[in-house]
Amino acid sequence: MEIAAERIERLHELARAAAADGDDDRARYYVRLARRVAERNRLTLPRKFRRFTCDRCDAYLRPGKNARVRLQDNHVVITCDCGAHARYPYEDEDEHGDDA
Repeated sequence: MEIAAERIERLHELARAAAADGDDDRARYYVRLARRVAERNRLTLPRKFRRFTCDRCDAYLRPGKNARVRLQDNHVVITCDCGAHARYPYEDEDEHGDDA
């Protein structure tokens, strides 16, 4: 694994730990730093990192604490406390004819 990718992964772990401890400013700092490392090295952030960060305020999202999660029409809608929405598609198992 490349050094930059390892650093991004470590920053993700630090952001998760800081958010769990309630230190939102430190978690936001780690998210911004990881985004900057990815930008400078022309890397894409891992999916699990992108899904748990707010694009507008760089907060590390914790469902139930600073983010609301809802399901709507085959999409997961995550709303941050700052008001930003993120929509991610998902496939319903019943649509493929897999009736159990």
